Amino acid sequence: MNRNQQEMEQRIIENYQRDERMMILIFAQWCINHGLDPAALYAQAYPQQGNNTELQQALELTVSKDEAGEIPDDTLLGVLSMFGNEELAFVVTEEIAKRPPGKK
Repeated sequence: MNRNQQEMEQRIIENYQRDERMMILIFAQWCINHGLDPAALYAQAYPQQGNNTELQQALELTVSKDEAGEIPDDTLLGVLSMFGNEELAFVVTEEIAKRPPGKK
């Protein structure tokens, strides 16, 4: 493999990791916006994984519900699906279904 291919692969990996961190931040902020514990939902989806360092780092970047912009449910579910987090999307969908009718 030549140097250009290695550099391109490295950039692809870095971009994926950056995008994955953004997905985790979106999930964490969505949870905060809805009064949910991101770590608890993550543990429910992936009980075998234990503490998620990336999620803990993302929580440090979240803001209060009052400061945050709205994150539509469909946006979160789409991002989770794009990264193959089907189990987490399922848990999120369950939480959405628990909301009283008419409540965002």
